[in-house]
Amino acid sequence: MVGRDVATAPGEVIFRNELIELIQYAPTTTTVAAEPLLIVPAWIMKYYVLDLSTTHSLVRHLVGSGFTVFMISWKNPDGGDASQGIADYLRRGLAAALDAIDTIAPGERVHAAGYCLGGTLLAIGAAAIARDSDERLASLTLIASQVDFTEAGELTLFIDEAQVRFLEDVMSIEGVLEARQMAGAFQMLRSNDLIWSRVVRDYLLGERTPMTDISAWNADAMRMPARMQGEYLRGLFLQNDLAEGRFTVDGRPIALGDIRTPIFALGTERDHVAPWRSVYKINLLTDTEVTFALVSGGHNRGVVSAPGQDTGAYARIGTATREDPYRDPDDWRSSHEPRDGSWWPLWSDWMKTRSSGHAAARAPRESLAPAPGAYVLKR
Repeated sequence: MVGRDVATAPGEVIFRNELIELIQYAPTTTTVAAEPLLIVPAWIMKYYVLDLSTTHSLVRHLVGSGFTVFMISWKNPDGGDASQGIADYLRRGLAAALDAIDTIAPGERVHAAGYCLGGTLLAIGAAAIARDSDERLASLTLIASQVDFTEAGELTLFIDEAQVRFLEDVMSIEGVLEARQMAGAFQMLRSNDLIWSRVVRDYLLGERTPMTDISAWNADAMRMPARMQGEYLRGLFLQNDLAEGRFTVDGRPIALGDIRTPIFALGTERDHVAPWRSVYKINLLTDTEVTFALVSGGHNRGVVSAPGQDTGAYARIGTATREDPYRDPDDWRSSHEPRDGSWWPLWSDWMKTRSSGHAAARAPRESLAPAPGAYVLKR
């Protein structure tokens, strides 16, 4: 149950608008990094994949590592939200969250991290911020996130112009893409893992798979507004506008090459949604320091890799400065030895080295509701 078994990290909803609730988590250390951390999950998933059970909560790890952590919780859209697009998610999502954080940590730059499509949205926002000479971001973390979709993995088998038009026709009636429609495509990507293995286990062998925190989250999917779905699938996925310099924010083009903040990019070895070689392309498209980490596991289980909980976890990691020559992904992989253990401490240490110092712990001063808030509970 959300709020009882998962999404239990203590915190408060400190801001709400028609699109997001912003959660600030309660500190567990007396001092924190001067720069707070904002996490932007994908708008097609409930945020608590990053705050599962107590032992599998990235939020708890980050708070315990001395960060002031903020989390966006997206509203689950309905037919009345059909006209919400990427511009709305940037303005009323990312920008609104950064403005709210500035009232709590005035003048401090922000570590910003995005997961999956949340990372794609964050990269768009970071490029716009850089274009406008705004220096509010201290670092940028892209977790299993693509910015170039030319090699987007097995989803390319299902999405073409005809399929996009069909989905747009469906959404013109309902105003949203239902979670069950998205889930069907992703299940087909991993049919052996998600469909046939379950058929064999449950029906032929008579075994029932016990419910886990991550499988409960996986069943708690979200809808996507019609406009957002069309802009994502056509503009980003099919036309690759972001990587090729055609994407605009506020009527003006953006370029990922304008980003100068240091980047931490994470790929997972068995990712069917955001293949790690596609995630690695951030090295080609930006002109800044990039630390790339390649970790064991897949799109979700590779990310949810708590220290001491996954005995088989490992990570390869390396940093390239602006002066270093480009290395192709397979050469990079062969030249970086795996390190045993979770990637979480590697990331938190990376952010600490890019923080300016320490500040007194920041407890939430105002509350609209206790975490996990109301939006995450909407079906």
